[in-house]
Amino acid sequence: MIYVTRRATFNAAHRVYNPKLSDEENFKIFGKCSSPNWHGHNYILEVVVAGEIDPATGYVIDLKILKEIIEKNVIEKADHKNLNLDVDFMKGIQPSAENIAVQIWKQLVNKIPAGKLFAVKLYETENNYFEYKGE
Repeated sequence: MIYVTRRATFNAAHRVYNPKLSDEENFKIFGKCSSPNWHGHNYILEVVVAGEIDPATGYVIDLKILKEIIEKNVIEKADHKNLNLDVDFMKGIQPSAENIAVQIWKQLVNKIPAGKLFAVKLYETENNYFEYKGE
């Protein structure tokens, strides 16, 4: 088994908050991430595909194809968008980094033509990253 990773980046804004709570209560739970005026991140996304090497190509998956899949299903939808308001796969979902990683997985899992989606890693900051390996 070999693991192939494709890296992509996108910028997005969000607000982590519970609409049932006051701004003060949200600030106690979520801190500055609950700012009513939003805040943003320069996300780094790593998509890991696992599989056997195809003897005809020497690839697990063609990285150009993997790049196109990530672009179409994640980057075009999320880059320079508000995750709370603009991104279809985040509608009605608290846009914590954990939830974003899970939703990105769901966007990609059935679209990988060779190998198998192994992990989605989402770097929110240089110190924090979130990894999801499916259900």
